[in-house]
Amino acid sequence: MITAYCSNCKSIELGDLSQAPALPKDVVWIDMIEPTHEEELYVEKALSIEVPTRDDLKDIEPSARLYVEGDAVFMTASLVWKVETGAPTLTDVAFILAGKRLVTIRYAQPKSFALFIAALHRVPEQWRSGAALLAKLFETIVDRTAEILEISVARIDILSMHVFGERAKQVRKPSNYLEEKLRDIAGHHRLVSKVRDSLASLSRLMTFFYNISGVQQDRDTKELCRTVSRDIQSLSEHSSFIAGNITFLLDASLGLINIEQNSIIKIFSIASVVFLPPTLVASIYGMNFELMPELHWVQGYPYSLGLMLISAIIPFFFFRWKGWL
Repeated sequence: MITAYCSNCKSIELGDLSQAPALPKDVVWIDMIEPTHEEELYVEKALSIEVPTRDDLKDIEPSARLYVEGDAVFMTASLVWKVETGAPTLTDVAFILAGKRLVTIRYAQPKSFALFIAALHRVPEQWRSGAALLAKLFETIVDRTAEILEISVARIDILSMHVFGERAKQVRKPSNYLEEKLRDIAGHHRLVSKVRDSLASLSRLMTFFYNISGVQQDRDTKELCRTVSRDIQSLSEHSSFIAGNITFLLDASLGLINIEQNSIIKIFSIASVVFLPPTLVASIYGMNFELMPELHWVQGYPYSLGLMLISAIIPFFFFRWKGWL
């Protein structure tokens, strides 16, 4: 699907390309979502550029993601999406500056694009050119990334309270409670790692984008790019801090699991020690030798039972006194 946005923020959706007219001169942004081969050919003919395919976007070589071909500038970044579904992933998006027009090619719908389109009418007129509009789009993408990190921090705080808070001590937890929390921690780690990968991709792109002539010749766009680059650096440091907190939460949860397992093993160890003396008494008096003095003793049975009980009680209270129980 191709949607074209004019300088007056009106959108034109190009459906049937066989009857589609030539692109109006005031089109500043062409947004291609999962384009077909026919749609790729249409844009290539209209802008005299070679549109990268889906396989081209997956190439991780810097020379294949950031390059200049003729008068067009090609850039590819990895953006986070599917955050709300609990299965975040990265999607590669191509940004092309062809003259004064911006072309985006994407095979997913990150929320940052929807936010940018919704606020497109608020963009001042002097920003409605290809390079300036792209700088504004990058600003929206970075703001959305910051929002994702804020959501992640809030969820990690709630998870931390569930694991370490007073409520976690008071509420009776199932045996696999901490194991379930480990899965939640793994989900948060996946999200933050995807955000870090996306920020690294955006950082390389912004360095390349900042040095193109279209940005250097526009003071406002150049200053905005500096601001966005600083925001990316700040978010990268913040994501590293969050990743450290997740690592601590993971280590602490594993430590609590080990403590619970050790407590169970300690109970079995103490129980075996407590019942060891009675077992010894029963073994001794269970021997049926003919010359055993207590063999014909009338009080032998209750005596042996009492001796076994006392031999079990003494270790029990000794462990209680030591604080092992």
